[in-house]
Amino acid sequence: MGLIGLIFVIGLIGAAYAAFLFKTLPDPELFDERQIAQSTKIYDRSGEVLLYELYGEQKRTVVPLEKIPELVKKATLAIEDKDFYSHHGVDWRSVARAAITNIKYGRVVQGGSTITQQLAKNVFLKPERTIVRKIKELILALRLEKKYTKDEILELYLNQIPYGGNAYGIEAAAQTYFNKNAQDLEAAEIALLVSLPKAPSYYSPWGNHKDELLLRKDFVLNQLDLADEKNKEIKFAPSAVGIKAPHFAITVQDYLINKYGEDYVRNAGLKVITTLDWPLQELAEKFVAEGAARNTELYKGTNAALVAQDTKTGQLLALVGSRNYFDTEIDGNFNVAIQGLRQPGSAIKPFAYLTAFSKGYTPDTIIFDLETEFDTTKKPEKSYKPQNFDEKFRGPVTMRQGLAQSINVPSVKTLYLAGMDATLANIKKMGVSTLTERSRYGLSLALGGGEVKLAELVNAYSVF
Repeated sequence: MGLIGLIFVIGLIGAAYAAFLFKTLPDPELFDERQIAQSTKIYDRSGEVLLYELYGEQKRTVVPLEKIPELVKKATLAIEDKDFYSHHGVDWRSVARAAITNIKYGRVVQGGSTITQQLAKNVFLKPERTIVRKIKELILALRLEKKYTKDEILELYLNQIPYGGNAYGIEAAAQTYFNKNAQDLEAAEIALLVSLPKAPSYYSPWGNHKDELLLRKDFVLNQLDLADEKNKEIKFAPSAVGIKAPHFAITVQDYLINKYGEDYVRNAGLKVITTLDWPLQELAEKFVAEGAARNTELYKGTNAALVAQDTKTGQLLALVGSRNYFDTEIDGNFNVAIQGLRQPGSAIKPFAYLTAFSKGYTPDTIIFDLETEFDTTKKPEKSYKPQNFDEKFRGPVTMRQGLAQSINVPSVKTLYLAGMDATLANIKKMGVSTLTERSRYGLSLALGGGEVKLAELVNAYSVF
């Protein structure tokens, strides 16, 4: 068979397969017979305590297109499908770009979907990331475009698409996030809401990626020539989502979405068993609340965090990312334990001693705890003279005593003897990834003069 014949056969097979799919797909007019989404549930390690449920029963209020603010329509088109009114349901250039990317990675990683395709996907199809599902999506989009006008498709989209939680459609989203009707939304609020459908769980304002959501909001405002609205404060309604161990649960959600994709996690009905020990988590939350209150009284601090890890397995048993996840005044949904960069204070000292021991020093090596001025740059004005917490000097002490009593001057001297580069290398080997700006660190690193993540520090301590 010649090349032309081979191409003809392949084309014939492709056409036959497309015809088969066409017959098996649902009728786009049958919106009441669409696929039923099943929520994903995240549990503790026992599999009995439900921590979080992603997308339960859908909350939706249908609004006619003429009652949806014009800015909602413009903003949606600006970020989702600027050529909506000029294509016929499929942007073939975007499809080609996505196909090249997917072939490169050997799996579906990019969609290039139009608003019509998104409507078809969310209403009629299962949340699988396969080539077959993509073909079905394309066919359904073309059929939708034949049966409905552009305005009708846009109206269906704005009333059907998920915006996060159980909010489906722009009206439910306005109520969920701002306690407002869609008609009462301000420009910045509209720009934020239309930024959600791409990945509503990932971009949730109550999750770990609020900053990225705000960047998308600003992008939309720029597209609408409303840059002046970018700095307007946005006040969210309190989250009404039932959730236990919120920082931990949202971190698990983000992991699932990164691994399996937003659509699949939102609709596939997964049962996820985690490592969390719920009784320990309850204690952790109690201790953090009490500790934060004490910090406020003593130091005017407003927050605290806690991580508990099984040193044998590395499993996280408890994680509290802030004093109160729902306290907007302290940005409570920010996960200090996972995302926050904080100076660890004396908790960094053992890494210096470990490095010194690996170089031949011993716990009995004598270090002089005396007032000392360090000049490692040959610039006296940049010299460093550490002080002990109790403002006392003990004279000769062993490294064992310096570490056990967390004495500052011997610990700085130990870091000097161990070497900065070798100590940083060991810290990295043990799981701390953030101490990478070598030029920033001096001997004050021994006292916590560099920023780390609490979860990584706890993991590094599991080595000890």
